Amino acid sequence: MEIYGLLLARYGHRHWWPAETPFEVCVGAILTQNTNWGNVEKAIANLKRDRLLTPGALRDVPLDLLAEAIRPSGFFNVKSVRLKGFVSWLFERFGGSLERMFAGEWGELREELLKVPGIGRETCDSILLYAGEKPSFVVDAYTRRLFAALGLVSEKADYETVRSLFMADLPADPRLYNEYHALIVQHGKEHCRKRPRCTGCPLHVCPSTMLP
Repeated sequence: MEIYGLLLARYGHRHWWPAETPFEVCVGAILTQNTNWGNVEKAIANLKRDRLLTPGALRDVPLDLLAEAIRPSGFFNVKSVRLKGFVSWLFERFGGSLERMFAGEWGELREELLKVPGIGRETCDSILLYAGEKPSFVVDAYTRRLFAALGLVSEKADYETVRSLFMADLPADPRLYNEYHALIVQHGKEHCRKRPRCTGCPLHVCPSTMLP
């Protein structure tokens, strides 16, 4: 919580995830795989333009047209298949309703979502946290890099090990998890890069900032 407080004091509230609907969050979580958010925004804009940003529209649109619409996100042929697969699962299990999908026990939903082709752990937890407002912490490359630098996890720690650090030591509060992850991303962009920029870093608890 000390680290959270320092990040919040520096960057302020980040207001993530930037989306108009929970379904847009789900789509964005799949599209952001292996690309930057700017490219995702372009693809989302195309989907809105073509009126494809609903479960029914994505289910019914031909695969080639969907791939073209999301081209800016990169790996568009793969991602179009993943979007179709997610939506097909959503209709098969929950009649196309995110409200029904999120109505049950979220831990069980997480296990089921992870079995959907193309839905990895980061994507799954992004959907649960940002679309479903469930207390499932999202771990990404920024999180691993920062908390390894802080000496709280090993550089080789796997996803679930890093996630468990947050899940065990923080209150199960989706709003806290939401803000914390967004702050980590912002800090990772500004300071804790692959080549760290430690000058001006707000984290005085980081060993790197205490070096002469």
